[in-house]
Amino acid sequence: MSETALKAPGAAAPSGDANRWKALVFIALAQLMVVLDATIVNIALPSAQQDLGISDGNRQWVVTAYALAFGGLLLFGGRIADLWGRKRAFVLGLTGFAAASALGGAATSGAMMFGARALQGVFGALLAPAALSLLAVMFTDAKERAKAFGIYGAIAGGGGAVGLILGGFLTEYLDWRWTFFVNIPFAVVAALGAYFVIREPEGGRNRSPLDVPGVILSTLGLVALVYGFTRAESDGWGDTLTVSLFVGSAVLLLAFVLVEAKVKAPLLPLRVVTDRNRGGIYLSLGLAIIGMFGLFLFLTYYLQIVKGYSPVKTGFAFLPMIAGMITGSTQIGTRLMTRVPARLLMGPGFLVAGLGMLLLTQLEVDSSYAALLLPAMLLLGLGMGTAFMPAMSLATQGVEPRDAGVASAMVNTSQQVGGAIGTALLNTIAASATTSYVKDHIAGAASKPQQQLVQLQGLVHGYSAAIWFAVGILALASLIAFTFVNAGRPDPTTPVISGEGVEDEVPVPVVAH
Repeated sequence: MSETALKAPGAAAPSGDANRWKALVFIALAQLMVVLDATIVNIALPSAQQDLGISDGNRQWVVTAYALAFGGLLLFGGRIADLWGRKRAFVLGLTGFAAASALGGAATSGAMMFGARALQGVFGALLAPAALSLLAVMFTDAKERAKAFGIYGAIAGGGGAVGLILGGFLTEYLDWRWTFFVNIPFAVVAALGAYFVIREPEGGRNRSPLDVPGVILSTLGLVALVYGFTRAESDGWGDTLTVSLFVGSAVLLLAFVLVEAKVKAPLLPLRVVTDRNRGGIYLSLGLAIIGMFGLFLFLTYYLQIVKGYSPVKTGFAFLPMIAGMITGSTQIGTRLMTRVPARLLMGPGFLVAGLGMLLLTQLEVDSSYAALLLPAMLLLGLGMGTAFMPAMSLATQGVEPRDAGVASAMVNTSQQVGGAIGTALLNTIAASATTSYVKDHIAGAASKPQQQLVQLQGLVHGYSAAIWFAVGILALASLIAFTFVNAGRPDPTTPVISGEGVEDEVPVPVVAH
């Protein structure tokens, strides 16, 4: 008998694997670790830089080494998960991530730190798509899927802010090395739990030969793109190497698309991205992440530099956004996802987040946290949580089981590339506006306190200018969601993961190992 056994019409709906909710705990824990790591290290960076003697010019590599490896290898990681099995890829990714974190925490030089961060990126690229695709193949009932992805979406969105709090505590009260060591218990618990609890459905592997040209072209193309934006932030958009990286990335990614259209077993089957709904989700999610980086980046600077908050206090200041994300994802998104089409959650969600961002354009040096920042962060959290949850679910809905890994990898890729673009683009806009403001106003500042005030006003002016762009980007994300995403609400009688031999509108229980 095949791995999918069809139930007769009128039979009870499938309950799926009995351990799937336990499995969700360990999948969510692993996702939290990956998301935490994106922000927790940023808080510790000044202390680590001083301890290890890393120069100002090289400190960016603590972030860049991770981003390049993670962003460049995501598609490859997703394909490996489809080939080896998601559970195996998930456990291996966790084990490697823990080992790389131990190496980073024990670093005695800048080079050792950069190498550890690159290794974290490599194993993160294997872990992240495996986690999301496990959810996609384990939760096939529409209502249960909504709950599972609600939890996952809340962690994916709010974990970064939790990282700021945890990073602040560890750096302030222990040592920067603990921002690496803290990953080890997360990884060990998640790996052991996954090994004993997760029972991956059979028949979903893609055992086709690995598309080596596709791996090389996609990895080099994505690395060139991410590094291009990273260099643009530090060396300017007109820098010769920056321009060369963008041109090279365009050529490599175009060659990748041409290769994928012709090879028998492509790394990224074009059917995954040419689907109207998935294409719209990848694009709108990438844009939304660009906008989100306007919040994390500038509010962290604003609270610490302008307001003088400590790292711990800065982390706690982001709590309303976490509360908004959890509410939007687990209460609004989960409850409405099976009742209304996804675009009616994603489009308005991005607009609500854009409204929160619009409030932040009013930032001043003496702005009140309670009157301005608190409502802005609540709106941002609610909007993003509501939009992210259906987006995460729909991005893997309807894909063939053998494509679940690469479809999940594309979600992560759009977020990673969006983050790189957001950091570079918004930072450049802010820096340019700050320089212009200070140049125009510094002559009128006679005393040193007045000059310092002009510098602070210039910083805030720069943040506001960049946040205006973020507002426009979120509005565009909303428009794309309304225009491209045309899937109706999920039908509880239809399986959300398609498979060969599955008849329309017949519930399909997946038989596990």
